[in-house]
Amino acid sequence: MEVKVFHLPLLLTHPVRKMRKPAASSPQPKNFLVIRSFLLLLLSCIAAKLSLCFSNIPSSLLTLSLDGHLNFDEVQHVAKDFGNQYQLLPLAVLHPKTVTDIAITIKHIGQMGPHSEITVAARGHGHSLQGQAQAYRGVVVNMKCLRSPIMQFHGGKSPYVDVSAGELWINILHESMKYGLAPKSWTDYLHLTVGGTLSNAGISGQAFRHGPQISNVHQLEVITGKGDVVKCSENQNEDLFHSVLGGLGQFGIIAQARISLEPAPDKVKWIRMLYSDFNIFTRDQEYLIASENTFDYIEGFVIINRTGLLNNWRSSFSPQDPLQASQFESDGQTLFCLEVAKYFNMGQTDTINEEVERLLSPLNYISSTLFLSEVSYIDFLDRVHVSEVKLRSKGLWEVPHPWLNLLIPRSKIHRFAEGVFGNILTDTSNGPILIYPVNKSKWDNRTSVVIPEEDIFYLVAFLSSAVPSSTGTGGLDHILYQNKRILDFCESAHLGVKQYLPHYTRQEDWKAHFGPRWEAFVRRKSAYDPLRILAPGQRIFQKAVPFS
Repeated sequence: MEVKVFHLPLLLTHPVRKMRKPAASSPQPKNFLVIRSFLLLLLSCIAAKLSLCFSNIPSSLLTLSLDGHLNFDEVQHVAKDFGNQYQLLPLAVLHPKTVTDIAITIKHIGQMGPHSEITVAARGHGHSLQGQAQAYRGVVVNMKCLRSPIMQFHGGKSPYVDVSAGELWINILHESMKYGLAPKSWTDYLHLTVGGTLSNAGISGQAFRHGPQISNVHQLEVITGKGDVVKCSENQNEDLFHSVLGGLGQFGIIAQARISLEPAPDKVKWIRMLYSDFNIFTRDQEYLIASENTFDYIEGFVIINRTGLLNNWRSSFSPQDPLQASQFESDGQTLFCLEVAKYFNMGQTDTINEEVERLLSPLNYISSTLFLSEVSYIDFLDRVHVSEVKLRSKGLWEVPHPWLNLLIPRSKIHRFAEGVFGNILTDTSNGPILIYPVNKSKWDNRTSVVIPEEDIFYLVAFLSSAVPSSTGTGGLDHILYQNKRILDFCESAHLGVKQYLPHYTRQEDWKAHFGPRWEAFVRRKSAYDPLRILAPGQRIFQKAVPFS
């Protein structure tokens, strides 16, 4: 709780009396009265601060019997996130040691009734973009404190690992590799918690084959908005299981998850190539995700008016033809990069190059722009962290990130590209733009996540970073304006776009987002969080306001 402003009013309401100079014969030290007055003032400030602080805290919260603890003082760090656009101070931060700590807290807040304004938000690694994991005047649960039980691995024909929802995916990768295993589906950035990605979907270049991370979960343990701790799976409490996956934290806080694993490779052939024709680029991407024998990872990104593009790649990749690559000019062009990877083990070193060449042969990329690299499996999956370290060293990581993630039907992707690339966006200097297709058949429509109706749809992710205090094209206001223009274009062109990691501030916009699934979403909310205690930062439901 922010209580740093109480000293000034105290100075105004408790003025120090004007002091006369003591007589020379006075036995008191010259500054005694000044010191005494200062100490009295200081004590009154402390008393007032404590009184004002605790007057806003329900006394029952102060006496909850927990293995962990509630912190009412050090709360500023959870009032910000990766997006760096919202800062909402909570009443307290819960540092749980057990799942029971979270359940007790939620149940107690529920017993306070609908007239209490206190809500609860689960916070993992703080990578939300628009305050989704914040709870103004509520309780934020620090899920990183919940690291028990320790990861438990199970082998056999269908291996899996049981993990705490507060565990980071990068830690799961390192531990599972000790057993020669790894999760099947990833996000591009691994320093995120399990509970955070499963509450959204979890998408990366493996999603065309394995689906998102929410399609690779066998079981969950969930604390509902009623404070009940429930184990759920496809065969047990299945409605809650599917509600929570992709449910934006609305129905329960994920406490534990059982993640599907597969044998892990040793190495990765990591490949990039350029296209100047969007039609050819998407045709090749769709050909690859439809092929039975194909690459293991398929993504892409857009480059608009970038200078020295291929030279920048040379720090991590080697050109197949250095001479031709040196003669290629990217200035002023809109280009499309196909990025693929093929996994292999040490015993396949002699054959992997031939296999990669065979997979590349049907593709129609610009031949002079083929770049290749060979890295360990861990280094490939954790590739974004390398950029994070560099940006942090320059003070450019903790800046506003006004990201916009869209899911676009295959039939509309060309219309979208025409209206946005080189039109609304005239360069990509503010950050990468990812673009790649996924197969709808790999997604479970029983979960809460909303996707387009077509069999193939594209993720297009505008991953912008704003320059602090800039009023130019790199500033936050300009990027937000661009994002609005893109969304307005999608709406006016009737492209049937759905937001991934959605952000709306009005319930009618959420209704439009969910479409015919809105009523089921409301029903699930009423069943599992009837007082609307959970995840207020999503701005879908407001506590103590009737459903409409």
